[in-house]
Amino acid sequence: MKPTNQIMLKDDTINEPSEIKFLDPNEYVFYVGHDSVMKNAVDLIPHFGKSEKIILKAKGNSIPNAVAIANILTEKILKGCLKIQKINVDSEAILKMGRMTSTIEIVISKN
Repeated sequence: MKPTNQIMLKDDTINEPSEIKFLDPNEYVFYVGHDSVMKNAVDLIPHFGKSEKIILKAKGNSIPNAVAIANILTEKILKGCLKIQKINVDSEAILKMGRMTSTIEIVISKN
């Protein structure tokens, strides 16, 4: 996969809403926050009409939400139309806090 614009993930200690970023015509990055999982999944559906893939990114306590959104999209709402292309699990050091936080990146693409 070609490198994309790197955008820092938010600190999971702040109750941040989810947000989506447009990187290029075929790729969106969705930063999973603490919003409703079903609301986020439904909000992502129209973006698959505009792009070939969406990257879900989450860290810390938002990781289960990202996994749930991916499962809802690929196994329930758009079953057979979407697939999970790749999952990356990593950890990063948060500056000023001196601790490690887990991160996940789930790439969902059209079949």
